[in-house]
Amino acid sequence: MTLGAAPSRVGELERRHLGGTFAELCRIPSPSGHERRCGDRVRAELAALGVDVEEDGTGPIVGSDCGNLLARVPASGGSPERAAGEAGGRSVLLCAHLDTVPLQAPVEPVIVEGGWENANDGILGADNKAAVAVLLAVARHVRREGSEVDLELLFTVGEETSLAGARAFDVSRLTGDFAYVFDHASPIGEVIVSSPTHFRVQADFIGSAAHAGIRPEEGRSAILSASRAVASMRLGRLDEASTANVGTIEGGTAMNVVPERCSLVAEVRSLEDDRAEALVAEIVDRVHEAANMPDCDCDVEVIVERTFSGYRLGATTPAVRVAEDALRACGYTPTRVSSGGASDANALLAQGLTTVNLANGTERNHEPGERVSVAALEGMLDVALALLEQVAALPAGAL
Repeated sequence: MTLGAAPSRVGELERRHLGGTFAELCRIPSPSGHERRCGDRVRAELAALGVDVEEDGTGPIVGSDCGNLLARVPASGGSPERAAGEAGGRSVLLCAHLDTVPLQAPVEPVIVEGGWENANDGILGADNKAAVAVLLAVARHVRREGSEVDLELLFTVGEETSLAGARAFDVSRLTGDFAYVFDHASPIGEVIVSSPTHFRVQADFIGSAAHAGIRPEEGRSAILSASRAVASMRLGRLDEASTANVGTIEGGTAMNVVPERCSLVAEVRSLEDDRAEALVAEIVDRVHEAANMPDCDCDVEVIVERTFSGYRLGATTPAVRVAEDALRACGYTPTRVSSGGASDANALLAQGLTTVNLANGTERNHEPGERVSVAALEGMLDVALALLEQVAALPAGAL
């Protein structure tokens, strides 16, 4: 919801440049693990502005051909070596991720009824290239117009694979007082103040193979065992704060062979940490019960991974107040929401850096038909620039 028209902080040329950069980024395939081309494009854009970019060694750790990219744009008259906290030394981090979910079709961005869409039947990549384009536009604006705060820009890899890049990033490299991520597919104005804890559960059922037509009684079906387990689980939305899902199941070798092996992967999310742990324990119990049924009698190996931790931010958190003031300054009504999804904010917060995730105005992310309106893309840039203004205006001792 908007409060009313507010003057834009950028001119027509900057808006056109933003749209062109966004379309160019979307055309570059960068599914998780293959972010190099997109990362090189980001690095080239920043180099043209005279901004140095550092790449960390995260790539091989998380299975990507690219590491996380960190750039620093010092405040006007400052230097990259100036420590945050010195006179005029406020610092803020803006973060976006380079990767997308797998492509269903080549991306050819077009504007349809005021919004960017893929002309082909597949994702657009606005998650999160809308934010990547905005961060590059912020760097261009700051290099031309100046800023009263030191700006850090972090472009992560592997966000779509359990926040892998941000989880592996060393936040001690940062000087920012706090950080902002633009990675929630909902109307601009929403401030994500809570996000769930997430567990991944993998169960590998091991039975015994046999000819399905001649000696079926000698076999022990891993697929039967896994299907019994799934059928006994409580899945979907379990309460206002919790969800569970079985995302993949695979096994067997041929139609006429009693399947010896079958694996499933499930997830649990909850805004309540204890609730998430209890639901995981329930799924593990169902797996073992199914494996031990007399007509199955399979062995089973279960791996439980806590992929990321949830968080709750209070309304008085300075970073939240700054975000809400920036939104109001741009004509948006701030709305605090809880999300069932996660973002790099979860990973950065877990490492001690206060981080706020803000809605970016994209629609139907991860789906064919994904889109982002031209107004939302430009509005996101206005909000990002307003964040810098609000951070600069913070009184001493406000953090």
